[in-house]
Amino acid sequence: MKKKLTFAAALLAASVLGGMANAKQLVYCSEASPAGFDPSPWSGGNDFDASSRTIYSRLVEFEHGKTTITPGLAESWTVSDDGLEYTFKLRPGVKFQTTDYFTPTRDLNADDVIFSFERQWKKENPWFDYLAGTGWEYFAGMGFPDLLKEIVKVDDLTVKFVLNKPEVAFLPDLGMDFASIVSKEYADQLDKAGTRQQFTQKPIGTGPFQFVDYQVDAVIRYAAWDGYYGGRQKIDDLIFAITTDPAVRAQKLKAGECDIMSYPAPADIAGLKADPNLKVDEQEGLNIGYMAYNTTQAPFDKVEVRKALNMAVNKQAILDAVYQGAGQAAINPIPPTMWSYNKEVKDDPYDPDAAKKMLTDAGVTDLSMKIWAMPVSRPYNPNAQRVAELIQADYAKIGVKAEIVSYEWTEYRERGKQKDRDGAFQLGWTGDNGDPDNFLFLLGCDAIGQSNYAIWCDQEFEALLQKGKATTDVAERTKIYEEAQVVFKREAPWLTIAHSKVFMPMNKKVTGFVMDPLGIHRFDGVDVAE
Repeated sequence: MKKKLTFAAALLAASVLGGMANAKQLVYCSEASPAGFDPSPWSGGNDFDASSRTIYSRLVEFEHGKTTITPGLAESWTVSDDGLEYTFKLRPGVKFQTTDYFTPTRDLNADDVIFSFERQWKKENPWFDYLAGTGWEYFAGMGFPDLLKEIVKVDDLTVKFVLNKPEVAFLPDLGMDFASIVSKEYADQLDKAGTRQQFTQKPIGTGPFQFVDYQVDAVIRYAAWDGYYGGRQKIDDLIFAITTDPAVRAQKLKAGECDIMSYPAPADIAGLKADPNLKVDEQEGLNIGYMAYNTTQAPFDKVEVRKALNMAVNKQAILDAVYQGAGQAAINPIPPTMWSYNKEVKDDPYDPDAAKKMLTDAGVTDLSMKIWAMPVSRPYNPNAQRVAELIQADYAKIGVKAEIVSYEWTEYRERGKQKDRDGAFQLGWTGDNGDPDNFLFLLGCDAIGQSNYAIWCDQEFEALLQKGKATTDVAERTKIYEEAQVVFKREAPWLTIAHSKVFMPMNKKVTGFVMDPLGIHRFDGVDVAE
């Protein structure tokens, strides 16, 4: 068993590795360990922070703090009149990172772009199943296998995506983390050496920072990439200090052991705001916290049972105890800050007596079930264990016995996808691209086994989802998505819990950090005053 380094020892080791006595350093207290450093197989925000937003780049990027698209590795693009062909002109001279384990012999070209998507798409690709037991969660869940017809190399710096049908959100989708561009040359080198696993353990990208070292469950170290096409960063060393307890993250920030922290507990926010050395940025979150019933397993396959369980939960008590003024009750699967939000949909009322009668009428008595509690804190759910306890007590009032279960974060998400999973699964979502489809796809048929933890495939909802993706008129899409929210609420595959504010505490010496509505943490453009 490996001996874990203490936080101080890990930072000391990082300093020695850097060999730069006067290097400018930023320490980010992150909330969880990444599942790996390949940006495409996983969907956790901590996975993206540690890989796609530090090490990698994409064809298009989101502006800092916005959901608008800007050029990335592609300096320009054109779209055919029928919306079926997207042709990208790649930025010339983009370098892949040089490390002690890989030295590229060429610049980024169309081969890398094609490989980055075909490895997630084509089962005959030798990299399709290089991570046993792990799928391409976003690529599959968002329907890309059916959307893509072919990807064509026009020349070294021109690549064309041909679609089977118009997809209005295709461009912003390419700015998402799963669409990060990886090095085919590096993959070929590892394939030849028989060391494919190194692809996610020792990553190579074109992003602002390059990977240096990872002490499991303790610290990740990055260094500014001198060859980054966007210019060298002002930070020399970027360090992720993995700290799962939000209270401990707050203590470290106050003590100066980290410069920025993720996801403070609501109870700590007032104290952080009162500290003269700190500043706390905040914004309304583009998020939702929910609990997904396994709709394929009895008795949760009955809508009456799901409705009854929803009506048994006192959401206001959860908001008061857990969110402490930083959240609002969720009604729909998309947040009220998102366009197409249906204000006419009414929430399931809190009515334990009616809930108990509804269960009895459905022939359900002596129900025992599991409530799954996330092991990490998120703005959409700052304390899943406490939420689970409150729901457990509410269920007891209507005669339902609930056992609370939890696992390590990566294992938790994988277990939740299993079709025989018992009970109700707590999770949540922060939008990736500012489009309603980016929330609603979580309930689509294509996302079963990936991001659809309700394992719910409703044909009426699915038809609306596909119609909305193929429609370019915003007013028409709004009507479609409003109708989809009505279907969702009627069928109740989730208990919608809350939307929350997001807080980002940091030392006042930190400059250039911009809160992102998409929930990612980006450190390009960030500086620390001397």
